[in-house]
Amino acid sequence: MRTWFITGASRGFGALITAEALAAGDAVVATARDPLSVVAKFGEHPRLLAVKLDVTREEQAQAAVEAAIQRFGRIDILINNAGYGLLGAVEEARASEVERVFATNVFGLLSVTRAVLPHMRRQRSGHVINISSIGGYGSYAGWGVYCATKFAVEGLTEAMAAELAPLGIHATVVEPGFFRTDFLDAQSLVTAEPIADYAATSGATRTGATQLNHAQPGNPEKLAKALLALVGAARPPLRLPLGSDTVARIEAKNRSVAEELATWRELAVSTDGFSAV
Repeated sequence: MRTWFITGASRGFGALITAEALAAGDAVVATARDPLSVVAKFGEHPRLLAVKLDVTREEQAQAAVEAAIQRFGRIDILINNAGYGLLGAVEEARASEVERVFATNVFGLLSVTRAVLPHMRRQRSGHVINISSIGGYGSYAGWGVYCATKFAVEGLTEAMAAELAPLGIHATVVEPGFFRTDFLDAQSLVTAEPIADYAATSGATRTGATQLNHAQPGNPEKLAKALLALVGAARPPLRLPLGSDTVARIEAKNRSVAEELATWRELAVSTDGFSAV
């Protein structure tokens, strides 16, 4: 029996992954700002521990992890899922909005990870899974600040994969595309005050997000099952894109970067070396 530690487990991906892990016979530490919402969803279960956790409170992260260890003795899989979106042009986003989304999506992820890793290092085993986004690989007009948080998650995961591999611990960043969850609802998305000059760019993205809400192509239940396949892999990947839209975005960006590099290669490599005096 494996023990999962899942943040943001009361709804969306977190709740679906919790259900799949329990169905697989595993134990789950399901964390949420309101743990009663987890109990209301799943009921009392001998392999489920609902714990209060606001990921922006480092002391709560430490306490939640200690509760997990006391109950189950170990943590095998960490799912850093808690997060929310900020929609608006970079200039439109207020400093307070930027700080709050980074506090949850980046610094909160770091607080939870720092609390869990000492136990995984002691075990010499474990799997850290950080939920990123299609926007963690390629940014979009109107999503710049949100994508910046997910770019940070990608960079952190790349480094952790290298740092933790010698200790028997895996690290994977999961990159979902647009899945039919409540991510584009007001409870999961903050929208910055619009500036008229950005109507054709971030404004168009706002309109598109409204039209796409609850019409996204991705099936979140299939994502949760994909996570079960991921944790069962003997050699899990560093990156796991999920959704045909994510795969297409990655392929398009890779082509664009390669073409731009070819165009600017001569200037790029010209900065090496020193002139003889």
